[in-house]
Amino acid sequence: MGGMNYHISICFDDGVEWIARIRRFNATSPPPYLRDYIVQSEVAALKFLEKTAVPAPRVFDFALESPDNPVGVSYILMEKLPGASLRWGDDVTQEQKVRVMGQVAEIFIELRKYPFDSLGSLVNPKHPQVGSFSRESLTDFEQSKMRPMGPFSSWKQYHESSLRLILDLIVRGELYSLQAVDAYLIHKFLLDLLPSVLSKAAQDDDPKYYLKHADDKGDHILVDEDFNITGIIDWEWAYTAPLSDAFNSPIGFLPVSQFYDGVNFLGEDETIFARLLQEKDHPRLAESVLTGRLQHRYKFCCGYDLTDWKGFLGLFKGLREAVNVDTELSWDDWKSVALQRYRDDDGLQLLLTR
Repeated sequence: MGGMNYHISICFDDGVEWIARIRRFNATSPPPYLRDYIVQSEVAALKFLEKTAVPAPRVFDFALESPDNPVGVSYILMEKLPGASLRWGDDVTQEQKVRVMGQVAEIFIELRKYPFDSLGSLVNPKHPQVGSFSRESLTDFEQSKMRPMGPFSSWKQYHESSLRLILDLIVRGELYSLQAVDAYLIHKFLLDLLPSVLSKAAQDDDPKYYLKHADDKGDHILVDEDFNITGIIDWEWAYTAPLSDAFNSPIGFLPVSQFYDGVNFLGEDETIFARLLQEKDHPRLAESVLTGRLQHRYKFCCGYDLTDWKGFLGLFKGLREAVNVDTELSWDDWKSVALQRYRDDDGLQLLLTR
């Protein structure tokens, strides 16, 4: 059982094994039609990957939550790949790390061969193409009607739309209800920072978008005993992104404790990963890693779970230092400044009167 899905092994008499992937749901899950949309998008991403050299599981069949589905839940039947999830622990040697990172670099290089014209999630499993985002946090509902965001024509348009949706949901009492004022101030600030963040992204004349794994913290990589990659799994929420995001360092390569403490220097693994891309004659991809700290910080802060308040404060401090805005202010001082800065904002005034 993973965070979002159950996995059941299906063992055939001839020794072949498949996986039945079934999305978990509970009282806080999205409606069935959004769950179905997410399943179809994951299948579309896997079908697209079958045409590439990326080692991802093949899909044999899938079903949605419809009355004619005798199982009663949506599912994906897919190939069960060999190997175990990567664990980047202290017992992993430097040689093994470099071997894995070199193979991830090759996967990045392979994905760059397949550009898309817009930004969103893949839809239509028979003929994968870019459509709206298949993610709960990027979907609005109006009178029970689903309104997914996208596709978009620019990274700026995507960020503006997602941040405005968050601000709207805060005002409507549907998000951050226990810290509404704090969350509203934070996301207004993030919206203001967007031009600066975009200007500091890896400079590139590439107007295309590339498929990106949405949860690349490390356990999405399967490896054998010799640390050769046998597969990349869990493509739920995958989306197309600009070069600076699609080929930034995977989260699993970040120095986690320093990152959450607000340190903006790249870690050793990130530096090695960039060097490997450079050695493979892909300097643009290496640049995305070398200039990627601010991009990581900004994405982490957008929609962050504020119940992890200590973690957020470190991220927020690092973000302000990375853009050189309000760098010396404590949280309490920053909040006082922000309340004054946004005093004429209608949404903030409404929240303050509640």
